[in-house]
Amino acid sequence: MSNNFRVSALVASGLLGFAFATPASAMDSSTPASPPQTKSSTDQKPATDAKSKKKAPKKEDKKSEQQFIDGYKAAHAMIYEGGDYAGGIAKLRSLNHDDHPDVANLLGFSSRKLGRYDDARFWYEKALAANPNHTLTWSYYGMWHAEQGNLLKARDHLTKVASICGTECREYVILKEVIEGTRAY
Repeated sequence: MSNNFRVSALVASGLLGFAFATPASAMDSSTPASPPQTKSSTDQKPATDAKSKKKAPKKEDKKSEQQFIDGYKAAHAMIYEGGDYAGGIAKLRSLNHDDHPDVANLLGFSSRKLGRYDDARFWYEKALAANPNHTLTWSYYGMWHAEQGNLLKARDHLTKVASICGTECREYVILKEVIEGTRAY
């Protein structure tokens, strides 16, 4: 075995161990997927042929995307590191990207942690409407159902998670542990 392979294997096993040791409240990534681009109809021009190239994003678009990412990271830290769910909700809402699945999911998580179960359900459903394969939302929504005492529905969500990412992904493993009562949520 080469040293590079050993180092790579060691790093990979360490990351895998970290993923399974991570508490349910820290499953979310601090970096969201790119926000949806919003352009006015005057900004959009039809392609003249199939070989047309896309223009590079404008400087303002890059700045706006970076502001979104920075704001999301700040809200993420407030929620997961500081436990400031109400402050995190306010920060996320100020981003004006409520239809982004990562934002809506984190709004749902924070609402659930505050005991605002109707709000949490609204945000989880909004996240899933934006991305029906958002595994973290399916997992968190399953936890929401478990909290409500509806283990049958939580198991349905577990099945959905398995269909998207398999039974080895952390979203599946953690939701399964919550359903089995071996992990707190």
